[in-house]
Amino acid sequence: MTTRIDSEPNASNASSGPSLLIADAFEPSGIAALEQLGCHVQVDPTLQGDALVTAIRDQDPQVLVVRSTKVQEAAIAAGQRLSLIVRAGAGYDNIDIKTASSQGISVANCPGMNALAVAELVWGLILSCDRRIPDQTRDLRDGTWNKKEYAKAAGLYGRTLGIVGLGRIGLAVAKRGQAFGMKVVAWSRSLTEETADQLGIGCCKELVNLARMSDVISVNIAANAHTQKLIDSSFCEALRPGAIVVNTSRGSVIDQEALAAAIKKKHVRAGLDVFATEPGSGDPTFTDDIVQAPGVYGTHHIGASTSQAQEAIASEVVRIIRTWQESGEVTNCVNLATRTSASELLAVRHLNKPGVLAHVFEVLGRGGTNVEEMENVIYAEAVAACARIQVDRSVDDASLASIRDHEHVISVTRTSIQDSTSSGEAQ
Repeated sequence: MTTRIDSEPNASNASSGPSLLIADAFEPSGIAALEQLGCHVQVDPTLQGDALVTAIRDQDPQVLVVRSTKVQEAAIAAGQRLSLIVRAGAGYDNIDIKTASSQGISVANCPGMNALAVAELVWGLILSCDRRIPDQTRDLRDGTWNKKEYAKAAGLYGRTLGIVGLGRIGLAVAKRGQAFGMKVVAWSRSLTEETADQLGIGCCKELVNLARMSDVISVNIAANAHTQKLIDSSFCEALRPGAIVVNTSRGSVIDQEALAAAIKKKHVRAGLDVFATEPGSGDPTFTDDIVQAPGVYGTHHIGASTSQAQEAIASEVVRIIRTWQESGEVTNCVNLATRTSASELLAVRHLNKPGVLAHVFEVLGRGGTNVEEMENVIYAEAVAACARIQVDRSVDDASLASIRDHEHVISVTRTSIQDSTSSGEAQ
């Protein structure tokens, strides 16, 4: 999805490209590509907290690029020209979306660029849980040979793989599960039985039933208010004894205490790349009781951290910024309103002359009418245009007459948003 925003040039040099601050590690190839676009790029992977606020205030970038760095209200408010924040990855829960939206700042992400890398780690964790590979490695290094114990493994062929969230990562996990000869079932709010049939997988309507029927579960959902502790106590209580649960999304999507209880009571094994509490960037200390439990195998939130994935993400960041620079559109914008209070659509056909739209807006403003969305389409030869304006209330006849009175207005039509949607105009 894209949205249009102003890409204002540097005031000191109207021909220069936008100023960018990259507050995280970033691929050199991406930095070079941004510089080739004419961008003024500043890179400081150490910026966190107050240091990030200061850097934004002092450098006043138009674009901020981050990976794991938290972008909170103070940082967003510090920039006078900040127009775009790009998350160099899929999830964007480290960015204060509410504040960015309230300031008219677009937030974009890079979905799918790390899907294969994360799916590969999922399978590394699944196999580690099933065959206890880390435990075997530890014992071998300690000089212990325990073939009898480690020969006890269920195996994966013919068993059921349950996937929570069937986005690009979930699909990649499912495809690899089928290659292992597993039966695949999935739960997703958008998954239909028709789509599931096309993919050759089962469609599970109730999340708790996925826990009941699966031997292995991979959690691949975005972190947001709707997915907070989605994997809750009822889900964990429904898990099969000895089941494997892998989470490579975010720690917040699982009730970690409930999972710990299932690990203890049902001998569930867990492969975790993410945790309820993780240290900040640069902090080498980590404490979480769950990693001490037998059958828990962890990694350091590195699901997307392969050179292949980072190159792909860097290329996507460059594409987003190039598109914004050239057209003012923001690819992969995540904070567009899904609905507005618009109730009526005005279609104003007019000659392509200065002052026409100013006249329309002045009339609407006098009547207390707010413009929610608009587009102005220019026709061939640039003689005429049509402004499609969504407003929050019905425009009275007197205002319509005032709009028509302008010498360059050809016609004005008024349609309710509901009527235009039902007729297919807004679809």
